[in-house]
Amino acid sequence: MLSVTFPEIVRALEELSCSLAPSEGHGYLCGVLCTRAHYPLECWLEEMIPEHEERVQADRQALDLLFTDTRQTLHSGSMSFDLLLPDDDAPLHTRVAALSQWCQGFLYGFGTGQPVGLEAVSADVSELLRDLTQIGRAILELEEGNEEEESAYAEIVEYVRVGVQLIYDEIDVVRETPAMARNEARNDDDIREHGERDAGLDPSQIH
Repeated sequence: MLSVTFPEIVRALEELSCSLAPSEGHGYLCGVLCTRAHYPLECWLEEMIPEHEERVQADRQALDLLFTDTRQTLHSGSMSFDLLLPDDDAPLHTRVAALSQWCQGFLYGFGTGQPVGLEAVSADVSELLRDLTQIGRAILELEEGNEEEESAYAEIVEYVRVGVQLIYDEIDVVRETPAMARNEARNDDDIREHGERDAGLDPSQIH
């Protein structure tokens, strides 16, 4: 469970003039954490807030809490991990759009965090990645207040939540290999020196 709310993250990003959607930013973080054993807060902030001075001077408490909660809950394997999405009182179409953005962010983070080829993951993980791709592309016509639609949305959120935890757990061995650790050091140098991100798994490969 997250100790920071969606509105708090929205306010924090607005204060930092960040145009990235909150759910997409959180999805990106989760995707990177699935493939990188060591991913510091500052690297995530570089992705979210490109201007270094703004990152240093701003009140980042909400973002720090989100980063810490996410990393700890994923690593614990206790299924307490949660997605950063609008509250249930938000319009359904807003929540569906945010879920789609979350999945898009996750796939991008998974693809750029570290090279993890499809041959390195199980069939279950490959299927989950394909499903996340479809959810990320979803544009649904929903009837506000429709109980069946609300139930369907809740089921999809739970599927994504549990699925991402399973992805994190299943590729733990790959994430911790020495070869990947060396790649991480090289990627961190690239970020500092060139501001570029190494490409990993292309989301188009998991259709």
